[in-house]
This record gives sequence, C-alpha cells and structure tokens, in this order.
Amino acid sequence: MMCPECGHEWNPIEVTAPDENLSDTLIIKDANGAVLQDGDTVILIKDLPVKGASKAIKAGTKVKNIKLTSGDHNIDCRIDGFGAMALKSIFVKKSS
Repeated sequence: MMCPECGHEWNPIEVTAPDENLSDTLIIKDANGAVLQDGDTVILIKDLPVKGASKAIKAGTKVKNIKLTSGDHNIDCRIDGFGAMALKSIFVKKSS
C-alpha cells in the first residue's frame, strides 16, 4: 500500500493486526466533521499527487468501502486505476 500524499509505502501483511473493535473506540471525522465508519463511501476534496504515478488522483473521485485504521493515514481503501491506498481523513468528505 502507498500513501498518495507523502509516498510512504508498507506491506499490510507485516503490520500488526489492530484491535478488532477499533471502529467502536476510534472516532474519525472527515473534512466537514462528519463521523466516518467502516464501509462508508467518501469523495476526495483535493487533487492528491501519487509518487511514482504519471497522474494525480482528482478531486471528486469516489472511494467506496473504506476501512478505518489508527495512525496518521487513517483510511485504507482501494481506488480504481491506482490500487490500494491509505488516505488522510482531512482530504475526504462523506458521500450522502
């Protein structure tokens, strides 16, 4: 997986498994202050450059079925055309 904002790369298999009840204890909010949950659909509010890719992920891109994690990049997701990514919640808004 790779962070489109800072270029940090990691293997999710090597990361220790988070607590199964993480979404029950962790409150993550989007750019507008709406509380996010596992499985939500979000929309990017800013173009995000991806290191190693020829183009950026454009604002308005819809990301379905997110998974919340702890840490600085607190959304794990899969973006069509880019693959698995980790996003910061400050760059997304919850889709209605």
